[in-house]
Amino acid sequence: MGDNFGLTYSGLPFEYFGVPHLIVIGLVILICIAILLMRDRFSERQRVWVRYGLAILIVVSESSWHVWALATRQWSIDVMLPLWLCSLTAWLSPLMLIWKSKRVYEFIYLMGITGASMAILTPSLTIYGFPHFRFIEFFVLHGALIVGAVWMTAVEKMRPTRRSILRVVIAMNLLWAFAALVNELIGSNYLYTHTKLPTLSLLDYLGPHPWYLLSMEAIGLGLMLLFYLPFALRDGKQQGGSSFAIIFPSNRIQEE
Repeated sequence: MGDNFGLTYSGLPFEYFGVPHLIVIGLVILICIAILLMRDRFSERQRVWVRYGLAILIVVSESSWHVWALATRQWSIDVMLPLWLCSLTAWLSPLMLIWKSKRVYEFIYLMGITGASMAILTPSLTIYGFPHFRFIEFFVLHGALIVGAVWMTAVEKMRPTRRSILRVVIAMNLLWAFAALVNELIGSNYLYTHTKLPTLSLLDYLGPHPWYLLSMEAIGLGLMLLFYLPFALRDGKQQGGSSFAIIFPSNRIQEE
């Protein structure tokens, strides 16, 4: 296996906010801005192609991580189960993109974007800098997760409702409880219920165990409310004609 695909890597290690990292962040932001600006210029055929293309890209990226882990003898049940937020989002995203599932969309919009954004800002890549496979696969996957959610919001006119927040809060706490049970049974650390990441992350600023779990809960709820705020403002006609109307689609849907 070549150096760019091997378990060991002789190239430069990953550097937080180094040039390759900043380029990736900039590309994701530019793609999202382009989607927002061109949201009404896509034909139905183009919209279908983009949705299916993103779905395939996400599945291939996530699957290739498992293949690489198997090939390098790194695959283990205590790391590779889809109990990480981004891994779960990766397997759910095709349901949103292909079948336009509203329930999946609200989970990905309210929580998946947060998880993928945090992963892009503070990835745990250690020695795997550009152009190692892990660097490319990691950022392609997480970037596609964000782009997919933005596409479904801006182009496909999907949006969360007030009840979405309650459903996602319940779903996340059930997932957290299940992950904690799995962690107790097999000694894993899914969703960080046992300890923090060994590399730099937001958790480093949220206090010791177990208090950082409560901080994560509060931050997650706060971000969900923030992501819903533009829709709430528009629905309440408090910001008619504001910049929110430029970014978010104007069609309304009933609470579900």
